[in-house]
Amino acid sequence: MTSPATFTDPRLAALDGFRVEIEPARERADIVLDRPPLNVVSMPQRDQLRLVFENLDEDARVRIIVIRAVGEHFSSGGNIKGFMEATPETVSKLAWNIAAPARCSKPVIAANRGFCFGVGFELSLACDFRLVSETGFYALPEQRLGQIPGSGGSARLQKIIGITRTKDIVMRSRRIPAKQAYEWGIATECVADSKLETATDALVDELRAFSPLAQRTAKKLLNDTEDAMLSTAIELEGHCYSRLRQSDDFREGVEAFHAKRPAKFTGR
Repeated sequence: MTSPATFTDPRLAALDGFRVEIEPARERADIVLDRPPLNVVSMPQRDQLRLVFENLDEDARVRIIVIRAVGEHFSSGGNIKGFMEATPETVSKLAWNIAAPARCSKPVIAANRGFCFGVGFELSLACDFRLVSETGFYALPEQRLGQIPGSGGSARLQKIIGITRTKDIVMRSRRIPAKQAYEWGIATECVADSKLETATDALVDELRAFSPLAQRTAKKLLNDTEDAMLSTAIELEGHCYSRLRQSDDFREGVEAFHAKRPAKFTGR
C-alpha cells in the first residue's frame, strides 16, 4: 500500500509542485511532479527536491527512488519568471540541488514521457536510469532565452553522448525524440507510452533483488571514477571489490549460488 510521505523538516511541510509517496512493501519511494499540465519546476521546488532526496536516502524503508510526473508531460522546464526574480545566491545553488539524485546512494529511476525539457531533463540526467515512453522528447532550450543550461545539463550530457551531439542539442535547442535518445544512449529504455509504468515497476523489482550494499558501492564507484584515469579507476574498483568480499551479502550470494536458490540480501 502506498502512503504519502511525511517529513520532520519544516521546510518540507508544504511541498511546492510535487508529492512524495512511499510503498514500504516494495521498498519504493516515488517523487511525483504534480503541477499539470506541464509540471513547471519553481525555484523553491528545487531546494525541496534536494531535501527530499536527502531524507529518502536516510529512510530505511526505501531501497529504490522513482521520479515521475502527473499527466502527459514530465516537465517543460523551470519557471522562466523565477530566474529573473531569484538572487545570485539562489541561482548559484541550482546545479547542486538538481544533482541530488546523483549524490543519493540509492538507485534513482526517472520515468519520462512527453516534454522533458530544461531542468526536467537535467534532473533526469542526474538519475541512474531514464525510462522514456515513445511520446517523449528531450531538450535543453535555454539558447532560445539567451542563456545556457545552468543545472548540469550540458556537462552531464557531454559525458553521455560526446561533445558533437551535445553541441547539436544545446547550441541549436534541438528536441530529441525518445527513440533517438535511446539510440544515442541518453535513455536506458524506450517503451510504448502505455507500458511506461509497467517498465518502471519491473526495473524497481529487478533492482530490489540485488544486494543494497553492492548497489550503493557500484553507484558510488561509477560516479567517482567517471573522470578518473583508467589506472585510478581500476585501483578504486579493486578496493571496493575487496571491501565487499568481507560483507554478509557477498557470503549470502555465494552460498545461494551454490545452493541454487534465490539470495536473501540484507545490505550488510
